[in-house]
Amino acid sequence: MSSEQPTVLLVEDEPAQREVLAYNLEADGFRVLTAGNGEEALMIVAETPPDIIVLDWMMPNVSGIEVCRQLKTRSATRGIPIIMLSARSEEVDRVRGLETGADDYVIKPYSLVELMARVRAQLRRTRPASVGERLEYQDIVLDAETHRVTRREKPLKLGPTEFRLLATFMEKPGRVWSREQLLDRVWGRDIYVDTPHRGRAYRAAAQGAVPAWRRRSAAHRARRGLRARLRRPGGAGASGQARCQACHKSTLFRCSPRSGESILAHMTPKC
Repeated sequence: MSSEQPTVLLVEDEPAQREVLAYNLEADGFRVLTAGNGEEALMIVAETPPDIIVLDWMMPNVSGIEVCRQLKTRSATRGIPIIMLSARSEEVDRVRGLETGADDYVIKPYSLVELMARVRAQLRRTRPASVGERLEYQDIVLDAETHRVTRREKPLKLGPTEFRLLATFMEKPGRVWSREQLLDRVWGRDIYVDTPHRGRAYRAAAQGAVPAWRRRSAAHRARRGLRARLRRPGGAGASGQARCQACHKSTLFRCSPRSGESILAHMTPKC
């Protein structure tokens, strides 16, 4: 398991089972959020999107199958893997759970060891760096277990934030990330950075946190440092599409290593 703890949302209405599962997940190196019903689970996902959800089917009011359906119909939460727990062992029930959107279906009673293995298997698919998997993109190799990065078989010295930033990009190379998504994924939701709406800055000032300009400066230094370490000495460059920070429209970009830009130049595209 990597030093970056993946977050598991555990949704179980029976307190005893919820406590046992939470204890074992934490012992296995996960950060655990718990919910006792479907409504609470939807609220937690909206506020703090987890890396994976372990969801009980049979719950009062909003059932687990309804929670799964709602999450899989939303673009923001569609990619979160869901493991459905249920005492329903009939084939028709298993098919219904999977067709609703569950990524895995575990029948009660279940083995805790097997459930932990299924959680790690889902994370290897969606967040490989969080479970210590080795990532490769072109000539860059990132080993999440040893926290080492090499390029063309030469080691790169990266700080913790730069390492998490690079791992985020390498997990999903073709994805375009918004500024808010990167801040939450790399710096965490508890770190307040100034935004166009300044909501986080106001909350930081109210709580006596470090001034927003200092947080923003740290974020800028991490991005700039990662660019410098991954700068190409030559080549034809790369191209792609990203969202302009000025007009918020999709715009094409081209990275030109010969002019000093890096393969991550699309982090701040301009029209």
